Amino acid sequence: MANQATMPPLAETDNHSHDHHESPVVFGFWVYLMTDCVLFGTLFAAFAVLHNQFAGGPTGKEVFELPGVALETGILLLSSITFGFGALNALSHKKGGFLFWLAVTFVLGLSFVGLEIREFTHMIAEGNGPDRSAFLSAFFTLVATHGLHVSTGLIWILVVMFQSLGAQSFTPRFMSKLTCLSLFWHFLDIVWICVFTFVYLLSVV
Repeated sequence: MANQATMPPLAETDNHSHDHHESPVVFGFWVYLMTDCVLFGTLFAAFAVLHNQFAGGPTGKEVFELPGVALETGILLLSSITFGFGALNALSHKKGGFLFWLAVTFVLGLSFVGLEIREFTHMIAEGNGPDRSAFLSAFFTLVATHGLHVSTGLIWILVVMFQSLGAQSFTPRFMSKLTCLSLFWHFLDIVWICVFTFVYLLSVV
């Protein structure tokens, strides 16, 4: 009896376990994002140093097509809004709405990656690949690293959508994973805005 009186109910113990387990997960993910900030900061610094090293090759003004890049930007920004709608549906435990908006987010992200691959393919076909000059090497490294992150986010979205179909959907642990994915996706938007501004716009003015 005394032992039972001192032990908390199982459900309460479980909740405390989640409280102590999930918060470090989100905190740890913030730490990961900080390391990604260092990575992209380094790539931006390399581009800033090499952006005038054309080695007789084309300049950014000659190879960048702003209308296509602007379309990529609009698609990625719109995907953040649709992801937000999905997160709101998750908070309301509306599985249908959650799956719909994450599917829309996935299609938008996939379109972004497709347009980026199309841009790279077009540039390489014209002889403006990463081996043409230091400027293009820095450009391809920075933009492709961002594209690789977006591709990873797309795989993550599929995994979360699949997990939401199971019995563990919308549990505290699931919502913690969704929070990390949300941070990651919005972080990629911020990085892309910097890419659009400092790489594309400043190269064509």
